[in-house]
Amino acid sequence: MIEAHALTRTFGTRRRAATPLAGVSHVFADRTLTYVLGLNGTGKSTLLRCLSGVLRPDSGRALVDGRELARAPAPARLLGMYLDADGFHPGHSGRRHLRWLAAQSGVRAVSVEALLRRTGLEAVADRPVRGYSLGMRQRLGIASALVGNPRNVILDEPMNGLDVAGVLWLRGLLREWADEGRCVIVASHNLAEIEATADAVLILEGGGIVAHGTVDEVRGPHADLEQAFIARVPRAAGAPRVREAA
Repeated sequence: MIEAHALTRTFGTRRRAATPLAGVSHVFADRTLTYVLGLNGTGKSTLLRCLSGVLRPDSGRALVDGRELARAPAPARLLGMYLDADGFHPGHSGRRHLRWLAAQSGVRAVSVEALLRRTGLEAVADRPVRGYSLGMRQRLGIASALVGNPRNVILDEPMNGLDVAGVLWLRGLLREWADEGRCVIVASHNLAEIEATADAVLILEGGGIVAHGTVDEVRGPHADLEQAFIARVPRAAGAPRVREAA
């Protein structure tokens, strides 16, 4: 289980500040695949980074299984994360990257060879990451999240760059994780995929949560999740931005 307690994060200067998170609180349950949905700049990645301990909030706190990650004796066992497709050393191979993570994890890590097989990277495991396609880097990032066999998983846009076979593979993997009892949080723009596979949906807009619940609850009376999203985030439909008078 992952908890957000009044998370606030502001970027920029006082005169040109942006606050994608303004007191966001939510409990992400175990045995649940939760998708975080929102337009660009609405705080999806900021929320995931605060939850994972990569970014410190200005106020509030995040707990993973009741603990702050910074104080946990084996954080890799609590949480696996993949947040950035460019977060690899370009000269390292996929195998070297996973071995390094395993050595750093502080826990009995999952077999690197097993991770390479599970993510379909065996054939390219010894190539430098600089030669990987986006889809290959996504698979390596997902393997990285599994190194500590964590009880909770956070992924930021993991389907970008995957072909149809890759999307189907990841869909099954996310479902498997949730069914095993894990708390799984995924940021995505893919409304059709979310509607077909999510256990829960959370929509961010204006610094806060404007909707959350099961797909049926968030969809409500609307024909589909897209229409429900537009109803809560009208600017998603391309409405002109209101400008201040000169």
